[in-house]
Amino acid sequence: MARVIVAEDDEIVGQIACDVLVAYGHAAGLVQDGAEALQIVKTRRPDLLVLDCNLPGMSGVTVLRELRNMPAFCDLPIMMLTGRRGAQDEELARFAGADDYMKKPFDPDEFVFRVEELLTRKQKASPPKRA
Repeated sequence: MARVIVAEDDEIVGQIACDVLVAYGHAAGLVQDGAEALQIVKTRRPDLLVLDCNLPGMSGVTVLRELRNMPAFCDLPIMMLTGRRGAQDEELARFAGADDYMKKPFDPDEFVFRVEELLTRKQKASPPKRA
């Protein structure tokens, strides 16, 4: 089970994302503001962050840049889940440090598959814990 924060200003889309994550055994919380998402991540680091590009208070890309500039969060898996469909938007997000970029509307099963893929990659990259 992973702890996932979903930062999405559309409550319905955010709730769908959270519900499908919970259905697959993960813990998920929804925030609707970029600044709030940044504060929550800093307070209690999740296993993965899902960001919309268009968040009030602070855009998802700005949140992404802020986190990538902090050593404690440079390895946090971050997926962009957004309505921005242009190739330039995706390039910008990936350049800022997004690990994945998924366009809305999204297929819930594919969303969970990609979330779990990011979590698996993170586990493989982490050094083993000593007993």
